[in-house]
Amino acid sequence: MERFAERTGVTSVEPQRRYLWTDAFAVGNFIALDRVDLALRLVDRVHHVLGRHRDDDPRRGWISGLSETEGEAHPTAGGLRIGKDLPERAPDEPFSEQLEWERDGQYFHYLTKWILALDRVGAATGDARYRTWARELAEVARARFVRDGRMVWKMSIDLSRPQVATMGHHDPLEGYVTALELGVPASDYRAMIDPRALATADPLGIGGLLVDAHRLGDRDPALRRAMLEAARTGLAMYTPERTIPASRRLGFRELGLVIGLCAEPLDAALRNELLDFWSDPVSRAARTWREHQDINDVMLATALVKTENPAVAGLSVRGATQI
Repeated sequence: MERFAERTGVTSVEPQRRYLWTDAFAVGNFIALDRVDLALRLVDRVHHVLGRHRDDDPRRGWISGLSETEGEAHPTAGGLRIGKDLPERAPDEPFSEQLEWERDGQYFHYLTKWILALDRVGAATGDARYRTWARELAEVARARFVRDGRMVWKMSIDLSRPQVATMGHHDPLEGYVTALELGVPASDYRAMIDPRALATADPLGIGGLLVDAHRLGDRDPALRRAMLEAARTGLAMYTPERTIPASRRLGFRELGLVIGLCAEPLDAALRNELLDFWSDPVSRAARTWREHQDINDVMLATALVKTENPAVAGLSVRGATQI
């Protein structure tokens, strides 16, 4: 985590390399490792990079449109950029599914990760600003991503138009669990969840289901049962890539499953197998690991912390947060 902080500009003069998903996990790791100073520094970097327009964008300032002073006071009021390499698709630019994966914008499920990261910083420091920012982010995400009883998967940087109008598989679930933990209205998210359609064979998706089931706890027992059953179905469909070399595997997706299996240990043997594989320096020497080193390193650190001491790493907003 210290190497991640140095090479991405958190603790060095290296150019800022901010990506919201990775940074949300990193904030949780720093708190779990008793490095609140680095968590606070990273939060500040994220807000001043991903809360503002890109350097290659003719627009300047906070993406919320607030003044410099107001933007400093409310850095999440306009959401936060993903941090993708390419600029967002312009309104008159044709849609390309392949390119869209590399284009900037805002993802709902990334915003929920940052909401929980901020809430955890607030719990660790006692500083009410962080929980205020978490709730302001939850409010703008709800207002802009929920449309006519459905959700938009990807929005433009300024949240003025959808970039991908289809609904993310687990986005309503993320919104529901996060809203319950924050104590804000959750019924519209709940109405969009089809408990029969939650299963996925994607390891990162299965891991997310397990983490969200743990976060949900006993607040909605019927939904929690459906989530765990969907995770079991996904695990039955998922085939570990044991015969495939590390150079053709994506570590962060498999580590997402490891993190989920730390929250809900449905298959401890698989959890340990995947964690051992990616803990091996030989596996981490693969091209695919190095190409995604920031997110891979951070999620490996999360998995290791949770495996060693799940209570310290945390799996819910109050007291400790799964991010």
